[in-house]
Amino acid sequence: MPQLTAAPAERTPSPPAPRVPDEAAPRTPGPVRRGGSEFSPLLRVVREQGLLERRTGWYALRIAANLAGLAAVGAALAVLGGSAWSLLLAVPLAVLSARTAFVAHDAGHAQIAARRRTNHLLQLLHANLLLGMSQEWWNDKHNRHHAHPNHVDKDPDVAPDVLVFNHHQAVGRTGPRGWLTRHQAWLFFPLTTLEGFALKAYGFRALFSSDGPRRTRGERAVEGGLLLAHVAGYAALLLATMPPGRALLFALLHQMLLGLHLGLAFAPNHKGMAVPGDDERWGHLRRQVLTSRNIRGSALTDWLLGGLNYQIEHHLFPSMPRPHLRLAQPLVRAHCRSLGIPYAETGAVDSYRQALGHLHAVGEPLRTA
Repeated sequence: MPQLTAAPAERTPSPPAPRVPDEAAPRTPGPVRRGGSEFSPLLRVVREQGLLERRTGWYALRIAANLAGLAAVGAALAVLGGSAWSLLLAVPLAVLSARTAFVAHDAGHAQIAARRRTNHLLQLLHANLLLGMSQEWWNDKHNRHHAHPNHVDKDPDVAPDVLVFNHHQAVGRTGPRGWLTRHQAWLFFPLTTLEGFALKAYGFRALFSSDGPRRTRGERAVEGGLLLAHVAGYAALLLATMPPGRALLFALLHQMLLGLHLGLAFAPNHKGMAVPGDDERWGHLRRQVLTSRNIRGSALTDWLLGGLNYQIEHHLFPSMPRPHLRLAQPLVRAHCRSLGIPYAETGAVDSYRQALGHLHAVGEPLRTA
């Protein structure tokens, strides 16, 4: 993915090694001057703490561990492919595939390396080759989401499709789409099991679409070649290690579990949060904080959700390395408190309850019509 442009440029001359702030007593940014940016004091403190500096070694270890895990699953398939027990390997493969998606996401935000080309190559490897997801399609979509989160006309993530996210989008939906909208809260997680397939389909469609992301013929060739290599390699691995019927069942299980895992990571981040209109004049701070929701949890939560549980911090500082999001949180929370800006954070179960409750409320007019 190319560099995301959803937030102000954050590159600065390399400061000293990151200094971890005291989470029990975070340093609160100074007062906002009249007419000044609400975001600037927070950005200054985050820079001073070194939290925008790359953590290349941290990522290198995790990328190596993930690639080793993928290789281990491949080897286990070769050993167990003749047994029905091999289907159980779809579970760890789905978890590792989600790690791969998180690395691709972070590379697209330039979180991993200082050089743009290095991030680009890392993302091509993880998105196109290992996942079968178009880098350019994802970047184009994700850039617009970061620039205008929850905006009904500008954020592609809340555009009406199978699901709708705002009451006016539900008006007039009849037939199968109307039925989906009436029951979308109950159908949401079952539908996420299709996300693994959808990511591949959207990527291939965008690659050959005239209105897709702009790219040179060479870039299209590289992307297309890697996507085809993914499909060929994935099919070859499964068909070489198990009978065709079991290979198909394994692929279905793997992709459905991957979609569910990604759905659990993305579902609660913005649904039910503030919806800015064209007349809103929010600055960067309010635009990103008021439309986002954090999930409270442990290091295990951070790992399972790929750091996206710090959605507020991620949206404020898209290029901030994943391990620094937890360190930036007390600074952001304190700054929001000083300005009287609501800071949404809840537990995992409650976050899903809120997101599904919002989807249920959106479909209410069709259920009572």
